[in-house]
Amino acid sequence: MATHKPHLSFWQIVNMNIGFFGIQFSFGLQQSSMSPIYKYLGADEASLPYLWLAGPMTGLLVQPLIGALSDRTVTRWGRRTPYFLIGAILCSLGLLAMPFSPTLWMAASLLWILDAANNVTMEPYRAFVSDKLAPRQHSLGFLTQSAFTGLGQTLAYLTPSLLVWFGMNKDAVNGSHIPHIVIVAFLIGAVFSISSVLWTLKTTPEHPLDADELAAIRARPSGLAHTLGDIVDAVREMPPTMKQLALVKLFQWYAMFCYWQYIMLSLSTTIYGTTEQSSQGFRDAGLLTGQVGAFYNFVAFVGALALVPFTRRFGPKAMHSVCLALAGIGMLSIPLIHTPALLFVPMVGIGLAWASIMGNPYVMLADCIPPERTGVYMGIFNMFIVIPMIIQIFTLPLYYRSWLGGNPENVIRLAGGLMLCGAVAVLFVKLRGAAAAPAAKVRTPTGVILGSDPRV
Repeated sequence: MATHKPHLSFWQIVNMNIGFFGIQFSFGLQQSSMSPIYKYLGADEASLPYLWLAGPMTGLLVQPLIGALSDRTVTRWGRRTPYFLIGAILCSLGLLAMPFSPTLWMAASLLWILDAANNVTMEPYRAFVSDKLAPRQHSLGFLTQSAFTGLGQTLAYLTPSLLVWFGMNKDAVNGSHIPHIVIVAFLIGAVFSISSVLWTLKTTPEHPLDADELAAIRARPSGLAHTLGDIVDAVREMPPTMKQLALVKLFQWYAMFCYWQYIMLSLSTTIYGTTEQSSQGFRDAGLLTGQVGAFYNFVAFVGALALVPFTRRFGPKAMHSVCLALAGIGMLSIPLIHTPALLFVPMVGIGLAWASIMGNPYVMLADCIPPERTGVYMGIFNMFIVIPMIIQIFTLPLYYRSWLGGNPENVIRLAGGLMLCGAVAVLFVKLRGAAAAPAAKVRTPTGVILGSDPRV
């Protein structure tokens, strides 16, 4: 945007990103609970990836379109606000309905609705953060957003265990064998989804557009065809840095989808010796998955803010490579562990990688795209997330039994190897702008070492 962007305080940036907490609580529930829910409803183990198709397909179709539309939107409430408010409302409704699914097809259908709602929210929200912040504050803004990703998903993973701690029966189930603690966790997520977004809307208005910006938006041809044309043009004119990041994201997101789909089955095998969904060991594996998942997301919450000075000092590329390498080593070690307490060690590396995945690629991206097309490029950048997921969905079932021996532990090993490939690939990305020149250190009034500009 052509207008000057004022410096925002740390707490203003926090308020701006609180809405991301609810969005990521929803994603955390999906990551921790959808494979178990599918198994409770009778899904075949090798077919689990197909049932996760909703997220990447809706992301592929919805996010570039919504991002492009938000670049063209002019309303009394702003450009981005209408999208992530509507998305949050729909997300809450999907969360309310999901744990009451009586059949496999209904759960899969509700996941499509839930993911469509989250995708309507996601990229306008990222564009909103980019709109509000000057380039010198991009690293703080996106890594703060990453911190709320970690916090939201920490609580989402941990909620079932907390409910047991507060006195709920971990073995109580409904008629579809879905535990009551999972049902209550989804109801809590529905409240967080809408309330956190409303907090951000109340505390953080969008920047008003000046007359020239309004005229430029209104001068664009309207209609779906022209919006799709914007997407095609943006793909054609994609900056080189963005293209190079595509390979990195192929490795890291194929790996993360493998991890989310099979980590519970892997732990159920190595720790409890079963993958039978009606057994107590399987339910205990679900609680353990939630606990270690909560831990790595808590590491991501703390690590995202801790990464800010290191990212400013060494650059987002170097830090992202280190974090992906730590995750790769951690995932490779998980199948070797047979004591629950030791699982928390590799989760440190996975948590740091998750913090970096949700922050540093966007730091690298924000400095290479034109501000007036932030929405459409954020949407297109999401295609580099969902395309690896779609590839994983349609390829993993083909070799799950033949190459991986039908063993969920081998899927986790595969994820670790891919993370190491991503750590190498990111080193070949050529950056531009502020991300290409790590800053000298300076201590802010709060005592945090961030960069050469004391306003950062």
